[in-house]
Amino acid sequence: MSATMNNLVAPATRIWTRLRLNELGPLISLAGFGFFAWAFMELADDVSEGEIHALDQSLLLALRDPANLANPLGPGWLEEAARDITGLGGYAILSFLTLATVVYLLMAGKRGVALLVVAAIVGGALLSHGLKLGFERPRPDLVPHATQVYTASFPSGHAMLSAITYLTLGALLARVQKRRRIRAFIMGLAVTMTLLVGASRTYLGVHWPSDVLAGWSVGAAWASLCWFVALQLQRRGQVEDPGETTASLSGPS
Repeated sequence: MSATMNNLVAPATRIWTRLRLNELGPLISLAGFGFFAWAFMELADDVSEGEIHALDQSLLLALRDPANLANPLGPGWLEEAARDITGLGGYAILSFLTLATVVYLLMAGKRGVALLVVAAIVGGALLSHGLKLGFERPRPDLVPHATQVYTASFPSGHAMLSAITYLTLGALLARVQKRRRIRAFIMGLAVTMTLLVGASRTYLGVHWPSDVLAGWSVGAAWASLCWFVALQLQRRGQVEDPGETTASLSGPS
């Protein structure tokens, strides 16, 4: 019995060590991927079975003026602010932000990190498009849309891509900071931006709440997986550590 257990434990231990799961960063990123992927699959199952539709309707109507469903709750400036915020999760803004980041990384000599950022965000965009085609959930029809929409509803592309982009870039920026308070501020800002973009989609009536939750979940899962891969590649020297300076990469002059 003990020999059988040793035969099972020894390979598992080697894999655990090889994947650096004895270190906090890889362990948290892989655990995050597992949790958020599970959350998305649960939401997808509920949406496919129609189990969450009644709750979606109730929450969406709760954000509207009962006397005029065309008007979201709150003053006029709040609706205008929501349109501004939702634009921060659009393809144009996220593409520009990604391009600017990649150009900066290339100028700083971090080609591996730049390639990883491109792969993470472009891969996330393709995944979002594929999921929308797979589920083909119609947009909410209970209330008028306060902004233009062109694709299927599930999962929310704005929520998903903002999670991928802001969390990935936030993690990169946080890694170069030595002070814990600054790292916490950067990641807090990335999470806040992600939440605001997703919430604006439901407030404007263009997504069911479950669409947004699913977008956040699969976006966070993808970002966690990409960060786990980045940590593995950094250990092998295939991707530069974001904390390294250009001088340390090129050696002393």
